Amino acid sequence: MNILAIECTHAALSVAVMNAGVVTELRSADWKKAAESLVPLIEQVMAESALDLQQLDCIAISSGPGSFTALRIGMAIAKGVAYGLGIPLVPVPTMPAMAASLRAETVRVMAVIPSRKGEYYYADYLPLELSSGVWHDEVKRGSAADVVTAASSGSGGTVVAGRQLNEIIPLLAGSGAVYREADLFSATSLFMAAQRLFAGADAAELNGVAPDYRQMFTPNGGNG
Repeated sequence: MNILAIECTHAALSVAVMNAGVVTELRSADWKKAAESLVPLIEQVMAESALDLQQLDCIAISSGPGSFTALRIGMAIAKGVAYGLGIPLVPVPTMPAMAASLRAETVRVMAVIPSRKGEYYYADYLPLELSSGVWHDEVKRGSAADVVTAASSGSGGTVVAGRQLNEIIPLLAGSGAVYREADLFSATSLFMAAQRLFAGADAAELNGVAPDYRQMFTPNGGNG
């Protein structure tokens, strides 16, 4: 398959192309300038992959949760490209894709993504779940203390994966959980799930694809 993948949910920006199994990826430090950076990055990665847009089978997008603004921009651009080409847009849940990028074999992996100030999305996964690509959809939201409590509650140790979780890292000391920076999580991390979702009944219709903002629930029971 030929796939264009986009990941810009939080703290990083990357675009990758799979051309008959060969991957070309570009990353940008201008995550907060996704509106200006994403289209030129797509054009550059397509050129370097030696693939024409018309040869793409689908677009894969990291669908969230994450930054409201980045999700909206990334989804809008991905939809525009997919609509123009008449090909499917396949949303890939961000949290399990990030957890799977650690390639852990013997421990539970908890993916953590910043939400509003002082709040985080978090979800934990077992290695078998991650390797199978059949992921649950249970994502919680809470404070840094809530994340640490959840991470320390599992048996056998937990790896907490995230990007620049400076508030959480010191709180993990003595918890039995360890922190790993999710350096390997990028647009390339979306390909395995995108191929599975495209091939089966879960391949999404373009008009039905929406960012997974996860803003309905807050720790105090209100709406946000």
